[in-house]
Amino acid sequence: MRLKDIREDRDITQKEIADFLHIKQNTYSQYENGQRGLPIETLCQLALYFDTSADYILGLTDETKPYKRAKN
Repeated sequence: MRLKDIREDRDITQKEIADFLHIKQNTYSQYENGQRGLPIETLCQLALYFDTSADYILGLTDETKPYKRAKN
């Protein structure tokens, strides 16, 4: 996963993202390090937060632009 790279490119701390997700910083750190599985809901929140696609976060594409969003 590219979570650490995306976060560092934007000069955001783990604590800032953890606060956004309403989780502890060490939980977010475990997501970045692959020590804990990333829940789908959290993946979706991160894709919106970073304005990219889940596929990019997961390393399935090199395209940083998000897909056209579904209308809710």
